[in-house]
Amino acid sequence: MSRTFALAMQDFQPGLPLAVAFSGGADSSALLLACAERWPGQVSAIHIHHGLQAAADGFEQHCRDACTRRGIPLRVQRVDARHAPGQSPEEAARSARYEALRRCAEASDPPVRHIALAQHADDQVETLLLALSRGAGLPGLSAMPARWERDGLQYYRPLLDVSGESLRNWLRERDISWAEDPTNADEQYTRNRIRARLLPALEAGFPQFRDTFARSAAHAAQAQRLLDEVAAEDLVRIGLPPQIQRLQQLTRERQGNVLRHWLRSTHATAPSAAQLEELLDQLTACTTRGHGIRLKVGAGYVERQGQVLTWYNRPVLLP
Repeated sequence: MSRTFALAMQDFQPGLPLAVAFSGGADSSALLLACAERWPGQVSAIHIHHGLQAAADGFEQHCRDACTRRGIPLRVQRVDARHAPGQSPEEAARSARYEALRRCAEASDPPVRHIALAQHADDQVETLLLALSRGAGLPGLSAMPARWERDGLQYYRPLLDVSGESLRNWLRERDISWAEDPTNADEQYTRNRIRARLLPALEAGFPQFRDTFARSAAHAAQAQRLLDEVAAEDLVRIGLPPQIQRLQQLTRERQGNVLRHWLRSTHATAPSAAQLEELLDQLTACTTRGHGIRLKVGAGYVERQGQVLTWYNRPVLLP
């Protein structure tokens, strides 16, 4: 069975002061109010106004009213979440959110270094099923981590073992209202179709699915950490930037693993499966001094320069 909200909050031990990302929905409402009750005077809220739908102004006003009633400090950050050419809308919105959270945290007095997000067990299942539907590898199948660091900030997801219904019940018991995002019912979005169609079927056929899916995601995350350790050791051997001859001494699987690690850790980009396969094919064929490599990889381009591979976040001009 999924853990109760009260038990999850009892085990949640973040650093203080703490900010809670507050959308106004049920999940973030429950998390914000529970945190504010537990650590009075140490909790603030951050609301990100994406401007992507007509209801966004209403969400902001709801958050302002809720925080004013309870004396919770609120910062609102408006962002431009439109995606650039070649960038997915989801990645654009995610990057904009993290940048907005960072700015709000740094502008707080005193600055906030700990931020809680309200994703819960159902969100975790949806993330895993989305990853499976897209043929994702271990990073995708690892779903969402409970704690991580980004831009010098510590992030927490304390509700990953708690069902969404448990959070809504907690609010109903206290007669606390929340804002409903109308796009959550729009089944043109894959995540919404999963929520509306697959989760009820899983609940009926496999009542323990939240726990078992979470264990599978944990196994994938453990395997990915091991691959990251191997990649870090291989990256030391092949050098920075990667030396082609040393790369060719590795198996194809280890070449792919270390190249993903290099692109992610050094250049904050990730190749698609097709891009990585093409790059590996080019490495195999690179047996002469005149063999050139210029490939679109991730958000930029990989090019051969002499005996090494380099990466650019701008187009490489062909001769």
